[in-house]
Amino acid sequence: MVKSASLVRTGLTEEMIGQLADYKNSDLPDAWKSALSFSDHLAGAPKGPIPDEMHQDLSKHFSAIEVLRLGALLAVGSGWQRMIEAFEIRPDHYEKGQAGPWST
Repeated sequence: MVKSASLVRTGLTEEMIGQLADYKNSDLPDAWKSALSFSDHLAGAPKGPIPDEMHQDLSKHFSAIEVLRLGALLAVGSGWQRMIEAFEIRPDHYEKGQAGPWST
């Protein structure tokens, strides 16, 4: 069962979400794979400038403005998550002493 009503409203299925862990070998749309690869790169795997091959792949699916917007959105999301972890912010339903959702 998909655990997020907002994901259901956008049309994502449990099967699609299950493919995210190995998106490169999935049957997800190529544009999604390109965006997910970009997300991995911006998250630091690997570090450094966007390789030409990745830029070319992104350009097949997105305009230059869309790539910049996607990059900005990913940067905000990543920074937001790091802030949540740094300040140990937990949802209201968590009880004192309970590990955060990011804990292993």
